[in-house]
This record gives sequence, structure tokens and C-alpha cells, in this order.
Amino acid sequence: MKKIVFTAIAMAVFLPAIAQDTYESARLLGNDLNGTARYVGMGGAMEALGADISTISTNPAGIGLFRHSTASISLGLVSQQDAVKFDGLNKTNMSFDQVGIVYSARPSQSTFINFAFNYHKSRNFDQILSAANSLRGCSQNGLTYYKAKEHFYEFDFNKDDEVMGWENGSDYRAQNFSQADYLNANVLLLDPKDNNFYYNDANSYSFDRAHRGWIADYDFNISGNHNDRFYWGLTIGVKDVNYKGYSEYAEQLLDSKGVCGSVAYGDQRKIDGTGIDIKAGIIVRPVEESPFRFGLSIATPTWYELTSSNSTYMINNTASYGSWDNGSSDESYDFHFYTPWKFGASLGHTVGSDLALGLSYEYSDYGASQNRIIDGYDYYDNADSSTDEVMKRNTERSLKGVHTLKAGLEYKPDPSLAIRFGYNYVSAAYDKAGVRDMTLDSPGVMYSSTTDYTNWKDTHRLTVGMGYRTNSFNIDLAYQYSATNGEFHPFQSYDGTQGVSDVSNKRHQLLLTLGYTF
Repeated sequence: MKKIVFTAIAMAVFLPAIAQDTYESARLLGNDLNGTARYVGMGGAMEALGADISTISTNPAGIGLFRHSTASISLGLVSQQDAVKFDGLNKTNMSFDQVGIVYSARPSQSTFINFAFNYHKSRNFDQILSAANSLRGCSQNGLTYYKAKEHFYEFDFNKDDEVMGWENGSDYRAQNFSQADYLNANVLLLDPKDNNFYYNDANSYSFDRAHRGWIADYDFNISGNHNDRFYWGLTIGVKDVNYKGYSEYAEQLLDSKGVCGSVAYGDQRKIDGTGIDIKAGIIVRPVEESPFRFGLSIATPTWYELTSSNSTYMINNTASYGSWDNGSSDESYDFHFYTPWKFGASLGHTVGSDLALGLSYEYSDYGASQNRIIDGYDYYDNADSSTDEVMKRNTERSLKGVHTLKAGLEYKPDPSLAIRFGYNYVSAAYDKAGVRDMTLDSPGVMYSSTTDYTNWKDTHRLTVGMGYRTNSFNIDLAYQYSATNGEFHPFQSYDGTQGVSDVSNKRHQLLLTLGYTF
């Protein structure tokens, strides 16, 4: 009779070093196109045009173009196309996107010094991801068995009679023996009759995940304008991460007689913490008689200090395979993650008072991201960390340089009315051959509780908007359509035919901004 087990594995007993893997951390990279409705309506191409508070986080010199103090607030709706409600997450949700203020001072006839604060939601994680496909000659529990067969680790029991993956010829837990491997080995692979290990292939899988949460940016800026020809700005940013994801994964298992049952996995993952970065920029109007200007910007890495926690379970619905009816693993750990540098260049031009044109380009090498191992804590309880070199090499193989191109137009048929159009393109961050490699000798693998990953492709965004100003008040509306396709993998390829599924994330956003100039 199989026993019912609910257990938590304390991995810190075996190895104090803590980090995270490439694909989990990659969720924190990049930004949505979000901010004020004017900024979104122009595709974000305002880095050289300036005078919009959303440029505080892209080219801080854009705040230097304000000549009056202003305050704004933005909110709206975000809806995911072709999504089905899962885990209580609807495909359409309200979003509070931005609130900020600029205080403009004029110390001399030719100089402005501005101070600004802005909150905006740089990432909205709300997304439902679903995939299903056939499998042949492989399964998730088969991957666990394969890793033992290929001597990435060796199975043996600990003092609590739980199966663990040990370093070959060692008394230490192998770092490539993940939480997912722990559940597979104990719930399904172990035959209690002879204490040997057997695996089952699967013929199909289904997967659903509800992503929730946000990254909130709190930006503090000082900027200036000299002779209406040279603009500069510096922004210090604090990021607040609040991510939650719940997934359910199921496989139909096979034996020599055909379908012999199924297994189901549930995983709740949370990531929260803070980060800090610094952005600087300039805008230059080179010809006094011309409104044409260009801008340059640079952003440091975001230095994140984060906590990740998971609660994961596995249910064995086979009649005669495995040792346990179900099992569970719960972990919580701190880690550091450093994003790459970001560089930007932009152009802006106005034609009279009726037409404004913007063009912006940004580059960031996502392959240079660093998952960092917590080595210990100093006297003041500050964590010391070092780069996870093994995971770094996988990040360099799986992620690549990302190019962002923004183009926008604003036309005013009347001084009080503005019509806007924009296009925003972000190249793929994932290499086509990128893989969430569960064989790596890294604590990032050891703490992994799932095996799935998605290699997302290019993102295309189309925007349109309009604005109306009367006296000191303005109201702006914007609509954004965003589309990204990707390839979903239930686990890395090791044998047989893996069921890679085409997935997409198509989103519609309606955004409203209310502003006041004083």
C-alpha cells in the first residue's frame, strides 16, 4: 500500500549557497510600454521630445523640458486576448499605472531646474498561459530518471527514508537534483517492493499558469534646461517586485499495456523584493534656429535583493506505480539578481506647433544578466553574493541582446486637441536554442520546483491616442495592442519527442491620464 506523504525538504542543510535559474529571473527583465496616455499613444518615442513625466525612467533629461509644474495620474484596463480564466485570474483586469509630479523652478532667465517624482507600473505580470500537446518516448519523471542514469547524481535514501540525488561518491546533495526531481523520485520512480527505480513515458500533457503581480518603479529626478539648447537629467529609481504564479501540469502515463494513469503537479511561486538603479541622460538642440534635437541616455543595472518561495505538490493517480500517493515540497530563500546595462539614443522634431515626431532606440544585453549566489551575511546582516558562474554561462547561451525601436507622431488639428500614433518593437530576448537546463551543477537548478520554459519571440505594439487640454487641465486617452508569440517546452529535450507548443500573449490596453499644470 502506498503511503501518503506531506513533507518539506530543507535544502539549506546540504548547501547554504542560494541562487535562481535563468528563466525564473528572466521574468524581471524588460519593461512594458506603460506610463501616461500621451507617452503610450506615441509608442514611447518621447525621449528626445521630452516634457512628459514618463521619460523620467528612459531619458531623465526629458523632465528638463518642463517649464511649468505639473501633476498627473493614469489608470486603465488590460485585457488578454484568447485567454480562459484560470485560478481566479480573469483575462481583463483594472490597473493603476502611474502617478507623478514635476516641480519646475526658474533660478535665472535662461535656466530651469526641475524636480520630479513618478510612480509607474513598469511590468504588469497578469497573464494566463495555457499549453497542451502530445509526448512520445519521454516524460517529466523520465527526465529525473535520465539524469540519474547519465550519472548527474545517484539515488539513495537520507535518514528520513526519502530518496535524494547525491553527488556521485559523496554525502552531499547534488545541486542538479531539483525539487521537481525530489517529488518525481519519491512519488513515482521508487518501487517500494524492491527499492529500485522505474520511470513511465507519457503520451500527452496539459499545462496552465496564472501569472499575477507587478514591478512598481518609484523614480526621483533632478533635471535642468540651459538656454533652451541643452537639457540634462538624473534619476534614481527604486523597484518593488511583487510576482505570483500558480501552475498546474498533468501527464497521461504509459506502460506496456497502454495508459496506466496520470500524474499532476501544482506549483505556487512567489518572488518579491526591491532593486535600485540610476539613469542619466542629455538632450541637445544643436541648431538654435531649428527645433530638432537628439538625446542620449544610459541606465545602470538594477541591483535586486529578492526572496523567492514556493509550495509544490505532486499527485500520483496511477494504480500500481510509485511509492507515495502524493508529496509536497516547500522552500523559501533569498537571492540577488543584477540586470544588464541599458543604452539609448533618440531623435525629436516639431513642425510649427501642429506636429511632433519622435524616434527612439534602446539596447540591453540580457545575456549579461547575473544570477548571484548568497555566500553569507556580514555583521550587519547584509548579504554577500557572487556570480553563479554555471548559471551565467547558461544565461549567455539562452538570452541575447535586445533591441527596442520606438516611433511616434502627434498632430494637433486644434491647439486644444491632439491625435497620436505610435509603433513599438522589441526584439526577442530568448535564443531559439535557449533551454532551461536542469542538468546544470547550480543551486539555481536545485531550488527549481518546475521544469517548463517558454522562448518568447519579438514583441510588436501598435498604439493610438488623443488628448484634450482646457486651461490648466488635460485629459488623455490611449489604446495599445501588443502581440508576442513563443514556444512552450514542458521540460528540456532529453529523449523521444517533446511536445513543444506554440503560445501567444496578445494584450489590449486602454489608458486614461488626468493632468493639471500649475
